[in-house]
Order: sequence, then C-alpha cells, then structure tokens
Amino acid sequence: MFADFLKRLTMPQPAPLADTDARLALTALLVRVARADNDYAEAEAQMIEQIASARYGLGPQDAASLRLDAETLETEAPDTVRFTRAIKDAVPYDERLGVIEALWQVVLADGTRSDEEDALLRLTASLIGVTDTDSAMARKRVQTPN
Repeated sequence: MFADFLKRLTMPQPAPLADTDARLALTALLVRVARADNDYAEAEAQMIEQIASARYGLGPQDAASLRLDAETLETEAPDTVRFTRAIKDAVPYDERLGVIEALWQVVLADGTRSDEEDALLRLTASLIGVTDTDSAMARKRVQTPN
C-alpha cells in the first residue's frame, strides 16, 4: 500500500517531504514508539490522534484516519535507522524537537515508561539529530503541563 512512499522516503538522498507525507511519516514514528513495548494501549492511540489533531489542525475523523494509515505504514516501514534518517533530512530541527515532545507524550500516555520505549525514544532522538539534553528537556515539558 505504501511501497512508493517508502521507496521515496528511504532513497539515499530523499527529497523534502510534502506536508501530507511528512504528517504520515511522523505519525508512523509515533505509532512505532507506542508499539515498542508490545503493548499498544488505547490511551496511546488516543494520544496519537490528539497530537495529529493539534499539530495538523485535523478533525477527529481525519486524525483517526491518519493514525490508521500510520499504523499500516509503520508495519511496512524499514528499520528505524532508515526511517528516521529520512525524517531528519526532511524536517527542520525546531520541528524535530516538537516530534520528540510528541513521542514523549505517547510514551507517557498510558502511565508507564517501559525500558523498550525509553530505548527506542533515545535511539530515535539521536537518529533525528536531537541531543539527549534536548530530549530530556522535551520530556520535562510534557510531564509538567502549563
């Protein structure tokens, strides 16, 4: 279903992603982190939809549809290294910080932080070029609502 998209995403020099492709790729990354502990909780799925709604101005049905497409893409996507490299190349640093915040929101949505989720988030942050310090600050921002 997403073969052409994945081919473009994982080319040696991927072109910048169109807005809809970036939305899908970033949402699939949220799904990947949520599934890292083999317990894809309803709270995590709902958080992904909330993030999509807020980040992209989507209504509930469109956010749910994006999440479902992202779930499919995530199962078909290559290893995290190639997947995140494309995101790093296509998304400016400030927006990548927002991605890390969103990833932390998903990890924390079900009330537990598993070692698998922590490890994947640490790897993902590094692969998209976000420092450990910036990732930790993003986590603190998410844990301490305004």
